[in-house]
Amino acid sequence: MEFDPLTPTVTPVPDTFRILVVCTANICRSPMAEHLLRADLAQDASGGKVEFVVTSAGIRGWDAAEMDADAAAELRDLGGDPTDFRSKQITAHDIETAGLILTAAREHRTYVLEQVPRALRRTYTILEFAHLIEHLDSKPHPAGDPREIVTAAFAHRGDVTLDHYDIEDPYRASEQKHHQIAGVIAKATAAIAKGLTR
Repeated sequence: MEFDPLTPTVTPVPDTFRILVVCTANICRSPMAEHLLRADLAQDASGGKVEFVVTSAGIRGWDAAEMDADAAAELRDLGGDPTDFRSKQITAHDIETAGLILTAAREHRTYVLEQVPRALRRTYTILEFAHLIEHLDSKPHPAGDPREIVTAAFAHRGDVTLDHYDIEDPYRASEQKHHQIAGVIAKATAAIAKGLTR
């Protein structure tokens, strides 16, 4: 078939997959995870079939607050830029529109599910989902569609247990504690990004 210059070229529009990261005040753990996960996904994504949109919020959000200074310093050390970040309070709409909800701790997961119970199958703690998605490497599971990967993770939720489901809150803690928590989050987001873009 000959090319017709009058026929418009149709460029496929990437499917949008939204990820919401939740902690208490949205100034330490969740913005750290948001920035790192967004960067990890941009690095690992291939083919442009899915556009990942990563945001964060707090269950007791300090609206329009900057990132905690110590957490921001750790993020900069990891290559992120917290300059334009401002905190926000989580809404039911945030939960409803997210394909995956990652919480810093189980208390945040509980809060999310109290607001929107039907979000159960797509709500995990960060460490829980990182562990599950690594566990999927040894199981038959779909590749390429993050929604199907999240569904597969839920199906195997009962197969794995963790010693630690929660990421400790470093707010007003030592610089050493902030550094430790940043390392935990960075390791988890790298695993999650790899799993979602496999």
